[in-house]
Amino acid sequence: MFGLSQALSRVSKLRLYEQVIERIKAHVEQAGLKAGDKLPGERELAERLGVSRASVKQAIVVLEVQGLVESRHGGGTYLRSDELTVETVDEMVARRRRLPEVLEAREALETKLAELAAQRRTDEDLAAMDAALEHMAKEIEQGEYGIEGDRRFHAAITAAARSGLLAEFMRSISVQIAESRNESLRQPERPHQSMEQHRAIVEAIREGDPEKAAEAMRKHVRTVAKVRLLAWDPQEGESA
Repeated sequence: MFGLSQALSRVSKLRLYEQVIERIKAHVEQAGLKAGDKLPGERELAERLGVSRASVKQAIVVLEVQGLVESRHGGGTYLRSDELTVETVDEMVARRRRLPEVLEAREALETKLAELAAQRRTDEDLAAMDAALEHMAKEIEQGEYGIEGDRRFHAAITAAARSGLLAEFMRSISVQIAESRNESLRQPERPHQSMEQHRAIVEAIREGDPEKAAEAMRKHVRTVAKVRLLAWDPQEGESA
């Protein structure tokens, strides 16, 4: 067990789980913990901080939703990042509210783009998709989430569809799309899952099968929609 630093001193009773997050963040920095290192257990954190285990658990859930830690059943909680760059709870709540509409828009737009890409793609378009997959694979091999490769892949499909209006719609929500991409790829095992789904999409496009391409894209976007943020209850643990 890692020795507890002074960062894990007792906290006041105002918005406890947010204060617990700040104490954990300070401890990680002071102790020099890195990705893969184990955090102190919930019971030990609760005792040292002078709060309930419910407050500690809520703090861990918030960090997990943001993809910063990973809780292993019966094995404790481990860092997934060298730094805990923590988003505020208010920011998370705002994202949670707008994410469903973004995902609906993505399914509508990107399913049609995949269908059109299967009809209109050129060899150059297919080469761009393959290159994007290679880039994403390298990112994942290096322990990253594959975010840039994912962006390039979907951009290549948009280009292959050759629909100026749909491309403009995609550009108009590019910030929200990036947000949903980041949210999805931070889920455990999701980068590898996305890679496999991307391969299915590009093969359908390569075969020139619009229906198959659209269905592969629809399956992919619906997987993207399965994120912990949408299952997270921001009120849970408030009074713990």
